[in-house]
Amino acid sequence: MSPRPQPGHEFVLTLSCPDRAGLVHAVTAYLVGHRGNILESRQFDDRLTDRFFMRVHFEVSDPGISLEDLRTGFGPVADTYRITWQLHDASTLTRALIMVSKFGHCLNDLLFRRSTGALNIEIPAIVSNHRTLEPLADNYGIPFHHIPVTPHTKDEAEARLLHLVDELDIDLVVLARYMQILSDGLCKQLDGHAINIHHSFLPSFKGARPYLQAHERGVKLVGATAHYVTPDLDEGPIIEQDIVRVDHSRAPDELATIGRDVEAQVLARALQWHTENRVLINGNRTIVFP
Repeated sequence: MSPRPQPGHEFVLTLSCPDRAGLVHAVTAYLVGHRGNILESRQFDDRLTDRFFMRVHFEVSDPGISLEDLRTGFGPVADTYRITWQLHDASTLTRALIMVSKFGHCLNDLLFRRSTGALNIEIPAIVSNHRTLEPLADNYGIPFHHIPVTPHTKDEAEARLLHLVDELDIDLVVLARYMQILSDGLCKQLDGHAINIHHSFLPSFKGARPYLQAHERGVKLVGATAHYVTPDLDEGPIIEQDIVRVDHSRAPDELATIGRDVEAQVLARALQWHTENRVLINGNRTIVFP
């Protein structure tokens, strides 16, 4: 595993703008002017929308140059090229609040990866509408918040969630098999800052026991999709997907086991790429620089 970046030494710039000549030169000239050395650079020109996307990971040798100096210095470049951009210290951990119901495979995977330093996150809280996974949270020493949800308490539950997001300075909400539908208002407030994971059978096999439904239809592919949360249920910009081939010999329980493994891996990759600023939203699609 690569060593973690030192604070105030490595930075990540992400940007998108209308495509035009001179963009890459302008960005690199800005970096040279601030004593920046490029460690990794990726770019994509979407010819369908005539829009340019770029991610640059760079280091600065001058300890006197701060993040705010870099942001101030890039302002004139952004104005000239009509750039939408973000600039982050690469060492900063993403503060992620994880939401879960009764299925613990994704939560357990994320907690383990975080404990080994494999994910660029810290987890100030776990929120659930059940107490089933409270012992798992306790094992990792993470505060567990039980927020029940009923048709009569949904507004109150979402208000409590937003209070936690504000109080704990949360950057990202992760729905790690949280089996409640968020309201349109909450989805809009979390726009670009919430990731969901679900099995690949949607929209064909909705509701309870989707793996049994899939088995009865003889499916040959089991997979998962991680995407940003939007008011359009399970239709937000997709970050990552994966599949595993199966055949007639697999029982429904085996399909579910395979599906849980894929879900955990897909969510972990999506979370890693988001927290490393490798995902740029392009309308209802994403540009991902893995």
